[in-house]
Order: sequence, then structure tokens, then C-alpha cells
Amino acid sequence: MSYSTLISASELAKHLNDPNWIIFDCRFSLADEQAGHRAYRQDHIQGARYADLNKDLSSAVKSYTGRHPLPNFSELANKLGAWGVNNRSQIVVYEDASGAFAGRMWWLLRCMGHTQVAVLDGGIKHWQKLGLPQTTVLPKISASSFRSYLDNQQWLSAQQVENGLASRSLTLIDARTPERFNGLQEPIDPIAGHVPKAINRPFQLNLDSQGLFLPVAQLRQQFSALTANRPAEQIVHMCGSGVTGCHNLLAMEVAGLSGSKLYAGSWSEWIVNKNRSVAADNLI
Repeated sequence: MSYSTLISASELAKHLNDPNWIIFDCRFSLADEQAGHRAYRQDHIQGARYADLNKDLSSAVKSYTGRHPLPNFSELANKLGAWGVNNRSQIVVYEDASGAFAGRMWWLLRCMGHTQVAVLDGGIKHWQKLGLPQTTVLPKISASSFRSYLDNQQWLSAQQVENGLASRSLTLIDARTPERFNGLQEPIDPIAGHVPKAINRPFQLNLDSQGLFLPVAQLRQQFSALTANRPAEQIVHMCGSGVTGCHNLLAMEVAGLSGSKLYAGSWSEWIVNKNRSVAADNLI
């Protein structure tokens, strides 16, 4: 059996010694870019490799990009091979933010044609709560070969988003908090607000009080209501930089609403071009 959306801590615990299973620790902090790697070195799930959001899962920021541009997929494929991943590997990704960062790696791998990848439900916090084992021992890695089958239809450019909104052929969902979406607070980007016609669905709404994903039926009902039952293929997700938007995309996949896409550049790219419109409560 393979896993392509979520996996429970108890199920992962059964496979810690399975050589075909590769685990990635994706812990990261926007406030302290080294915090995730420090946490990984202090303790992690047995066998986990560390994947850095900036160094491994994004490319260098340019004047015309958002804060986390898509990685060079050829380079990422080479890194995956060096980490011991092959095209038959079952991959599990986790962090300490209930999928907020792990979802990025989950989505990138799917774009590369690898669907046997799952996010650990509840992340390492739930793993720790259950008293499951952790280690400081770094994994012994035997390099393998990973071949990417890239599907560049899984994300949209800013121009495609503009065109789609103008023609009403897509629904754009922003995963940021209401305060940031409404332009009342912006701790990261230089301009506050949101893309006109976007709707707000903070990714935190996908989780229960324990940091676990809501039941399938509940997620399906919520997203169906939010999108007025629009086909999933016409739904596009965004956030601040193309990271937490993947959480909403994952939640739709969990709900059985498959096929939505990502505006990869997201808000931090949108505002680079001063000709693009901005909506915000403080502009009304």
C-alpha cells in the first residue's frame, strides 16, 4: 500500500526500518532560517534527511520573483537521488507546523511525477505526543537515482492568474491569515493586501485543535461550499510565497477534490509588479 496525501504517526512508526521508505524533516522558521536545521540535529525521526526550504526547496530570489521561487527541478532531482530516493520510494515529509512547510515538498514531488509522498499528519509534535521514538543519529545514506517527470501544468504564472480572474475561469484561494489577507497586518512583505477577487481560506482551518487534518467529509463540505462546487481543476491556491498555499491544495486532495493548482509566486511575487492591482480593507 502506498500513501499519497497523509499518513498517521502510528502507520509511519511501523515502517521506520523499511528501506523503501524515505523520510524528510522540513522544519523551518521564517524568523530564523537556521532554526529548523538546529532542531533536526537535536532530534528527529529515525532515518530522516533534512530538506531546507530556502536551500533545497526554492531557488535564489531575484528582483522579479517572490520570496520562495520554485527550485531548479533538475537540481532537486539530483538531490533526491543523493538522498537515496528512487522512483519507487515511499516518501514521508514532516515538520513542526502541521504541514505548513512539509506541504511544499509534498507538492514539489507530485509536480515531478512522484505521487508516493505523504505528509505526516500532526507532524513531529503529534509524533512526540504519542511518545514515538526520536534520535540524534544522522542516517547512513546510499545514493540512488531519481528521474523527474515534470508536469509544469501544476502551477500558474501571475499572468495566467490575471487572465483567469478576468475571464472568471478560475477561483483563487489565499491561505494567509485574515489580518494579512485584508491588509490590516503585514509582518513579512512590503505591501499589504490581497489579489482582487481572491477569497480567503487560512490554512489553519484545515486542522483540528490537535493540529491534525479535519475528517475527509468535513474538508469536502467546507471546500465545496467555499468554491460553490466549482471543479477542482479551476481552483488555484496562493499564500505569501507559494508555501502554505500547498496546505490548502493538500486538504482538497485529502477531501477527494483532486486537481487544483498553485499560483507559485503568490503575493510576494504579485506585488513586485506595481501595475498589478491590490485590494485591502485599508484601501477602501
